[in-house]
Amino acid sequence: MIDEVMGAEPMRADQALSVPEDDHRRAAATPPLKEDGAELDELLQESGGESIDRADVIGEGARWFAGWCLRFLIVCAALFVAFTALGKVWAGLLPVLLALIVATVLGPPAAFLIRHKWPDALAALISLLGAIGIVSGVIALIAPTVRSQLPHLKEQFTSGIVELQSVLQGPPFNVEDEQLLDLLDQATNWMQERSGDIANTVFQGISVVGSVTVTLVVMLVLTFFFIKDGRHFLPWLRSITGRRLGWHLTEVLTRSWDTLGGFIRTQALVSFIDAVFIGLGLWLLDVPLALVLAVITFFAGFIPIVGAFTAGFIAVVVALVANGMTTAILVLVLIVVVQQVEGNILSPMLQSKAMNLHAAIVLLSVTLGGTMFGIIGAFLAVPVAAMIAVWLRYLGDLTDLRTGDKTAADIKFATEAGSISGLQTEAAGRAMRDRLTALRLGGGKNTDPKKGANHTAEADSVAASTAAPTTTAAANDPLASSDDAGVTTTAFGRISSAVTGRFRKR
Repeated sequence: MIDEVMGAEPMRADQALSVPEDDHRRAAATPPLKEDGAELDELLQESGGESIDRADVIGEGARWFAGWCLRFLIVCAALFVAFTALGKVWAGLLPVLLALIVATVLGPPAAFLIRHKWPDALAALISLLGAIGIVSGVIALIAPTVRSQLPHLKEQFTSGIVELQSVLQGPPFNVEDEQLLDLLDQATNWMQERSGDIANTVFQGISVVGSVTVTLVVMLVLTFFFIKDGRHFLPWLRSITGRRLGWHLTEVLTRSWDTLGGFIRTQALVSFIDAVFIGLGLWLLDVPLALVLAVITFFAGFIPIVGAFTAGFIAVVVALVANGMTTAILVLVLIVVVQQVEGNILSPMLQSKAMNLHAAIVLLSVTLGGTMFGIIGAFLAVPVAAMIAVWLRYLGDLTDLRTGDKTAADIKFATEAGSISGLQTEAAGRAMRDRLTALRLGGGKNTDPKKGANHTAEADSVAASTAAPTTTAAANDPLASSDDAGVTTTAFGRISSAVTGRFRKR
């Protein structure tokens, strides 16, 4: 398809960037590079060995520092405006973010159905209903177990209260019946005095439940549309932004999508490991509802901080009611150990590998996100940090291509468009470096004020001979300056054909 757009005949990958014969002649005519020592001697002779005033050096350093301080202040101001705007639209943005996360999980099965000629809407609907059916099936599976053991738990709860009362009345507490009655009266009076606050809390809880329900419904609807029309988003984006920027966005957004999917799969793996170890420990301690508590632990693992605390609290309460204080303490120790190992060692390690982030960055992201934005911030901190890292890493790859530190073959691109953009950026960077080399090696000084005192006559001839007559690779690279030249439209077509052929062979 890209061949048709570019209008170029396919060529082999080794011919995509073949250097024309004129370029070989110009390279042979270019003066050889001087050794560092000889070039330094020339510079010293030109400067006459005169020293530079300290004030000039200090002033230059101060200007450099002031410039970076100004950039830092501008970045801080932009972040402040962005966070302020984010807070204003957070209620509407949250279901969008959650829908994107769910779509990364349900997208692959929907794509499988679409490849087998299923309609987009039907494939998206089946994937969404299948996920809802799996969750409902798990709940239906554990419901009979809960129903059958509830009467037994009620009896154990009553006996547990009696046992707790006897423990308090014995040594070392030695609490008498009158003291227990006084404590109950104080608790009753405290609740009566704060009945208004309790009612407000209940109403706030109902409001939160309603808000969560609305967010959940909107999330499901958006997930359906994201799965149904997601594959049309990148072509639409390229039609809006144009080919040059669109290919870069295609590459970086595809990388971001793959990284987000890795986060969800890793989080599911971590939650599964938590559920297995905690469920196994509860079963060994003969705690009732061990399977139910393991399932609760798995789903609660997707909710940072509060989810793990809630699941652990329920397990400890069930152990206390069913088996007494000793078992409850053992369950508490088990949950604390598993969650600490998971939160501080296992989760950062797995997420760092899945999203190519250091474990310390993952841990700090969760801490910072939870401090600034609470539960949702802790949940979204790692994927947001991973998205930022993806964009910075892509910009770093483009910079390496322009400086010559890497070639397009050294970078693993996620899309065909990214490979084409990488080859274009590499060619534009090579042209820029050749021109700078010609300027540095030029002989005579050109005093034309429009070109600057350091422009050389030889550089004029080299630049004129290397300039492309029409469209250049730099024109197809948004990071290239308007002066970058050296690759003609024909070379651009060869790049597209070579990359297309390479991806077709895959």
